[in-house]
Amino acid sequence: MKICIVSDSHDRAQLLAAAVGAAKAAGAEVVLHCGDVIGGNTLRAALKLALPLHVVHGNNLGDPVAIAGLACDSDGLLCYHGMDAAIELAGRRIFITHYPHIGHGMACTGDYDLVCCGHSHHPLVRAQANIKGGSTWLVNPGTVAGLGAPAATWVLGDLALMKFEIRMLPGAGGSGL
Repeated sequence: MKICIVSDSHDRAQLLAAAVGAAKAAGAEVVLHCGDVIGGNTLRAALKLALPLHVVHGNNLGDPVAIAGLACDSDGLLCYHGMDAAIELAGRRIFITHYPHIGHGMACTGDYDLVCCGHSHHPLVRAQANIKGGSTWLVNPGTVAGLGAPAATWVLGDLALMKFEIRMLPGAGGSGL
């Protein structure tokens, strides 16, 4: 199963939808959003692409009531988890959080195959050694909004192969905060 991992959309609905659309074209079946959505309207264009979205909130909470309402009206397409999420997809255990330090700690437990985080606006894909003697993939897709970063980025992941590729949105250069 291929997945789209995004974070830090900061109310940039068109950029989020562009990343989800590109991921869908590449075969993604699910979207994981690692927080800082801000408002429910940010998710509407992405929801029209009919891929299930798993969303956590970040430090820029925006309007969680509107996002929860949108989830209730989404016929199961949007799952708004709150602070963090532990889910299973394609037989893989996945933890989603906004904060890199929490993501690092959860990856070190060895309880998950993949841990996704955001917040830093800097993309990162690495195998993190864990206390069980193995490794856990730690993925930060950067910022799909391109804020405070050289480019707007997202990650295409393949859960069967456990491969993760940082992708840039064409024509969506980064910008200052």
